[in-house]
Amino acid sequence: MQTVTNQIKSSMVSSSWIRKMFEKGIELKKQFGTDAVCDFSLGNPDVPPPARTKEALESIAAEAIKPLGLGYCPNAGIPAVRETIAAALSRQQEMPVAGKDVVMTVGAAGALVAFFRAVIELGDEVITPAPYFVEYGAYCGHFGGVLKPVPSLPPTFRPDVDAIAAAITRRTRAIIVNSPNNPTGCIYSLEDLKKIAAIVDKVNETRERPLFLLSDEPYRAFAYDGAKVPAVLPLTKFACVLGSFSKTLSLAGERIGYFVANPEMPDQASLIAAVTLTNRTLGFVNAPVIGQRLAAELVNETVDLEIYDRRRKLMAKVLSDAGIEFEMPKGAFYFFAKSPVEDDTAFVDALLKERILVVPGKGFGFAGYVRLSCSVDEEIIARSAEGFKRAMATFRQA
Repeated sequence: MQTVTNQIKSSMVSSSWIRKMFEKGIELKKQFGTDAVCDFSLGNPDVPPPARTKEALESIAAEAIKPLGLGYCPNAGIPAVRETIAAALSRQQEMPVAGKDVVMTVGAAGALVAFFRAVIELGDEVITPAPYFVEYGAYCGHFGGVLKPVPSLPPTFRPDVDAIAAAITRRTRAIIVNSPNNPTGCIYSLEDLKKIAAIVDKVNETRERPLFLLSDEPYRAFAYDGAKVPAVLPLTKFACVLGSFSKTLSLAGERIGYFVANPEMPDQASLIAAVTLTNRTLGFVNAPVIGQRLAAELVNETVDLEIYDRRRKLMAKVLSDAGIEFEMPKGAFYFFAKSPVEDDTAFVDALLKERILVVPGKGFGFAGYVRLSCSVDEEIIARSAEGFKRAMATFRQA
């Protein structure tokens, strides 16, 4: 007897590695104690929100007890919040954005799902560089879309622009870029993004249903060593940007994000109206009201990024001392380290024996590597050093 659809069964299998490591972590912590396990499997932001969060919440609470203080709001979001987010996006994206161009969503994931519901027909294709956030496939697949990963170019994992161009067919509906990237920490160069945008414009010269360039930016604030994250919205009229405040403000549980479409896009108002509609009809109705107001209050702030940078540098030392190859991440808070053997699950298993949890690269569509999250305390990173060395020694002996 089969209680779920084949499509969902397939999604459950493809996303099982992250879930498997999460469950294994719970098991190990119960068996050996929390302090005996080094869990680098999840990107759950643990750095406290900005100090002004408490003050902002107190102000929101005073308004919340008024009539309709926590009632329904317009499906696209609270008008004043949309205007505030638009002003911040205008600076960030280096072009004018108005409140009417923004839809407040239930996280970046909600933005992606609402967008795909608005534009995907059965059999449409969505291209993304690999490795990639595995749930992209489920997000477009819910509506009959097909994800087409295109391998990036190791060791830096810059997108293979020529391969992306070659992968486009008449059914390609969107290209997703995720920079700073999860899982590699790569920041895509302006040069590469301009090339991808030019491909989009060239394709759209002969299209009635446009090809969209979709930029997924939940890690935009996480850039190190003076790196700059290029603005994608101005690169093509067919660009859309989405993001969230889960990482930048450590508000992951509040589920608050946004979607914005280039104001110069042909028939842009219809797309915004469609995403507003799907935001409602998918069951979201509207983004959380407390989260919206909190994001608006704190939109120009971030968590203490120095904490993540210190962790990044410490993790780099731990991995280097163990003889593990990696490209130093320029953004986000992950390492995508090379497995000492082709079968990355064998390396994962060796690390599990040392009570170290990482996720195999095949869980992100790129085998032969493992992902490590730096959203853990420095003490945990330091404590893992000898375990990494012992795990690597087992492969040198073999």
